[in-house]
Order: sequence, then C-alpha cells, then structure tokens
Amino acid sequence: MSGFDKIKMPWSQWHERLHKALRRNTKLLPHGESLLLSVSGGQDSMVLLQLMIDLQRIYKWKLSVWHHMWHDQSSKIAEELERWCSKQENLTYHSHKAIKNQTKTEKDAREWRYKNLTNVAIKLSLENQTFPCKHVLTGHTASDRTETLIMNLARGSDLSGLTSLKEKRELTDEIKLIRPLLCFTREETGAICQEMNLPIWHDPSNDNIDLTRNRIRQQIIPILENIHKGCSLRIASLSERLSSYQEDQKAIALLAIDAIRIREGLSRKKLISLPLTARSTILSKWLQIDGKLNISSKQLEEISERIDSNQPSGSHSLPKGWQVSWSKELVSLSRKSNGL
Repeated sequence: MSGFDKIKMPWSQWHERLHKALRRNTKLLPHGESLLLSVSGGQDSMVLLQLMIDLQRIYKWKLSVWHHMWHDQSSKIAEELERWCSKQENLTYHSHKAIKNQTKTEKDAREWRYKNLTNVAIKLSLENQTFPCKHVLTGHTASDRTETLIMNLARGSDLSGLTSLKEKRELTDEIKLIRPLLCFTREETGAICQEMNLPIWHDPSNDNIDLTRNRIRQQIIPILENIHKGCSLRIASLSERLSSYQEDQKAIALLAIDAIRIREGLSRKKLISLPLTARSTILSKWLQIDGKLNISSKQLEEISERIDSNQPSGSHSLPKGWQVSWSKELVSLSRKSNGL
C-alpha cells in the first residue's frame, strides 16, 4: 500500500496507478472540482466510476454520473445503474435517452453523447455557479487508443488523426473532456471489475461488427495479437508518443511563425526555403492562429506547392470566406466582407 497522503483502504495497485498518474499531471483533474462521469455500465466506465469514488476522499471532488440510453435494453440498465449509484455517498445521477435515428452511425452516436454531456455539465454549473462543472470524464482506455489509431491509419489520416484519442481535449471553451483511464487496458479493467466485484451491464451494440470499431476490436486486433503478442499496448504507446511529437511540432511551428512574420503575413522567401512538409505544418498552425481555420492535409499540400519559388502569384479559397494569397514577397490571409 502507498504511503501517499496517509491513504486508507480500499487501496490497490489500480488505485495507486491512477493516483500516481494524477499526481504527475496535477492540472488534469484538480482538487475540489465538480466532475461529470459518462457511465454506460460497461466494464471500462464502471472502473472509472469506482476508482473516482474511491479517490474522492483524497481529491475532494463532487461527482455526478450521466448515463446514455440508446438500445432496447437501455431502460432496464438505467434503472439498475441508478439504483447502484443511489447507494453511493455524494453521487448524483442523470440520464438521457436517444430518439430513433439520433445514434444511427458511430459519428452520430459520438456527437449525441458529447452534446448531452456538455448540456448536463452546463446545467450543473448553472445550478451551482460557485462550483461549476468544467470536466467531463469518459472511460476510454489504452485499448480504445489502439483501435482509434488503427481505424484512422486505415482511413489515411494525418498525424492529428493518429493521435486523436488524447488525455484531454476541449468540448467548449469552458468544458474539458478528460480520459483518466488511458493508463489501463481493457483486459485490466476486466480484472478490476472481478477484483472489486463491480456490476457490468452489456451494451448489445458492441456486438455489431458492422460498426468499424467493433470489427477492429473483434477481428483485426486478435489477428495482430496472434502475430505479435502484446502489440495492442505497443500501438497505444506509439499513439501517445506521436501525440507528444505533435505537441512538440506545434510549439516549434509557433516559433517559426514568429521568425518569418512580416507585415500582415508570412515571408514567402523564408517559407519556401523550408521542406514541403515543414512548410505545410507552419501554414496549418498559422491558419489556425490567424483565421481559426482547420483545413485538410490535401489542401495544405496544394497551397504549399503553389507558393513554391517557381510558381506565380496567386490565391486559394478557404472555408468561411477566407482566402490565402501570395505575392513575390508575402503570403497573406484575408476574409471577404460577406464571408460567413
């Protein structure tokens, strides 16, 4: 047992691992915050819920649960989960049921889920403005990270797609999505449920192999594991390293932008002295900063090629009425007066 903070039982290697992860990154889930946990009733989300309940006495969080209902057995699961939550101290319960076609695709389901989580967090903040809810938690694990990387790799995603399942991202300017369990695998959350005797409710949609993620989970990863045992963890670790690399790349891009800024744009001469990939990275970050624009890697590559030294002056139309233009000396960004 750890000696941290004179911790009392219950305490296990799983509590220890999460506690250490939170201590390494104290800004992830600060003491005394109001947290909204997305709990489906599956093994990952139940582990998230139990560990956060157990660590609550150390971090003094205010915990709330939100449960989504989107299949035929949802009402029964919701009743049983709400009953389980009612037996816990200082834990509030919320749920929403999707209407037909709201969660027809994986993308629709994800967007519906995050929209409702955001709305509940806003509602909690309005009900207690001195204790706003700025953190929404999900039970994503390293296994989900592996599946996401494989799925996006198959789609031909760029670096941002390969590292999309991050520990933290913004839902709104005020509300952050946090994934505290990325230091665990799905096999480990299963073991935790057994050790802690946690109830688990099965979501039948997880059996549908017409859904891309389920097919990767049930068919692709077992094949890869048979070829190279332990590859799931290594792939998840690669995703984390790529995420760190991407953050480093962004920081370096900011320094480069400051170095090549002239007047109201960027020095074309300095920009085209860089390799094409570095040029695209700087253009991407510049467009995000000056125009709040995120464009595809294909568009970035096209612009990077068109501003090369052997190309004439020109322009390229962008979303929301924006336009990037280049002359002999300058690459600039402007917006049409009627741009939306």
